[in-house]
Amino acid sequence: GLDEIEIPGLGSANHADDRNAIRAALGTPTPDRLRMVAQAIRMGTSLEDVHAMCKIDPWFLEQIAGIVAMEARIREHGIPEDAVNLRMLKAMGFSDARLASLTKTDAEVIQKAREKLDVHPVYKRIDTCAAEFASPTAYMYSTYEVPFAGALANEAQVSSRKKVVILGGGPNRIGQGIEFDYCCCHAAFALRDAGYEAIMINCNPETVSTDYDTSDRLYFEPLTAEDVLEILRAEQASGELVGVIVQFGGQTPLKLADALEKAGIPILGTSPDMIDLAEDRDRFQKLLHKLNLSQPKNGIAYSVEQARLVAGELGFPLVVRPSYVLGGRAMQIIHDEGMLQTYLLDTVPGLVPEDIKQKYPNDKTGQINTLLGKNPLLFDTYLSGAIEVDVDCLCDGKSTFVSGILEHIEEAGIHSGDSACSLPVHSLPSELVDELERQTAALARALNVGGLMNVQYAIKDGTVYVLEVNPRASRTAPFVVKTIGRP
Repeated sequence: GLDEIEIPGLGSANHADDRNAIRAALGTPTPDRLRMVAQAIRMGTSLEDVHAMCKIDPWFLEQIAGIVAMEARIREHGIPEDAVNLRMLKAMGFSDARLASLTKTDAEVIQKAREKLDVHPVYKRIDTCAAEFASPTAYMYSTYEVPFAGALANEAQVSSRKKVVILGGGPNRIGQGIEFDYCCCHAAFALRDAGYEAIMINCNPETVSTDYDTSDRLYFEPLTAEDVLEILRAEQASGELVGVIVQFGGQTPLKLADALEKAGIPILGTSPDMIDLAEDRDRFQKLLHKLNLSQPKNGIAYSVEQARLVAGELGFPLVVRPSYVLGGRAMQIIHDEGMLQTYLLDTVPGLVPEDIKQKYPNDKTGQINTLLGKNPLLFDTYLSGAIEVDVDCLCDGKSTFVSGILEHIEEAGIHSGDSACSLPVHSLPSELVDELERQTAALARALNVGGLMNVQYAIKDGTVYVLEVNPRASRTAPFVVKTIGRP
């Protein structure tokens, strides 16, 4: 299969308007090129022509063509009704979500069909010694093994201890990187010191958390609901799963919290509902009103037309940001109606997931409005010349410890991931620092935060405005910890 994390799914466009663009994209090495290869094959381009355009070895093109041919077979006949053929489909890499997309059904339907046929992955250990001598390393990967000779061989060797699972941050990309791995590693160290078995799930070989000796057990797996739930199912076969920590890997694990809770998995720390409250722009706005905290003048848009109306009411310049996105993705400062039109029709479509594209294949506005119906746009009046501040804190639901207040060097509007900052603050009076601590504690209590929280503020003319709250470890956490000397 051709599935990804945190990147919009496979392109479904198959009409003539896209053919030339896809062929042109084959000659340029980009993260999307394998997807474009698959799409070119779907459109009937010969492997010889694809090879001439992209120069990828024909052997690899033949493997991609095999996946594309299987996609066509699934679309026509649906998923197999027997365990052997369904397991072979899974062995080709087709996720439940991808199979659901191909058969126009829901991933839960595919999951239940798998469970009915007892089709689950097994876990193999990575041999760090290349078979030179026995390796006890608990470093696992999954595979849908076909039982040619006897029972499936699962090498996970699940323990009977009390265990806690930590979800890592996944691959490095814009908005999320190695900085979140610091918290994952220290969480694993602390759990081991407390007597728990620390289990790490991550899929980034460049991180310290995926070193074989950082945790007691490591699953080198994608951070998708399907893969994580299968690991938890295997781990629950023995011992006690105390819970899963989702707050140390950035935004990626937070998106899995709801699926884990629905599956009956205990989430340690801030509840999924409070995580959603902080992410949902409408619910969060109501919370701020309840706490009598200030926001920049703002509005929420659930459609393209409403976005134009909100922008007209607020006036330019505006800061626009979508709900439920990673690290400031698609956040922009809009200075006039032309920029707004470009943002709505060129930038927002890049956020539309595959299932919505398939539902409205030739209706871009319909795609955007369907997306915004669940994930609205938030428009804020741009506070020109304001000072932006990041506050990191630790809370147990009652008491709040503010670990660091960081003043940005650049003015508000520069994304916090791109802005240099200073700790301690260098221009704010003590009264404002006290007010920042007060507001942070009020937000932490209202969200019933269990663990880390980050708040971003803007200060203009002595007034504190709340920009956003992240009920998780922030990218500034490693810097704060090393600065104050308290991990």
